[in-house]
Amino acid sequence: MYAIVEIQGQQFKAEQGKKLFVHHIKDAEAGKTVEFDKVLLVDADGAVKVGAPTVEGAKVVRSRNGHREQFTEVEIKSVIA
Repeated sequence: MYAIVEIQGQQFKAEQGKKLFVHHIKDAEAGKTVEFDKVLLVDADGAVKVGAPTVEGAKVVRSRNGHREQFTEVEIKSVIA
């Protein structure tokens, strides 16, 4: 299962267990969990849901794992659809 999610004005493909580098997120503390609810598309084993503009009830849960000056590394914990 994967989702296309909007984070800080950019779109990312989020899959459980993958890591992403996104533009710096000020409000996120290292090790804390954050949820993204701007899910634009969800693919659950071939069953595709496209949002108008977002998929209702879908979210991506991640934790912050470090910091670069302009980027935040996030690890996708789960995709909920």
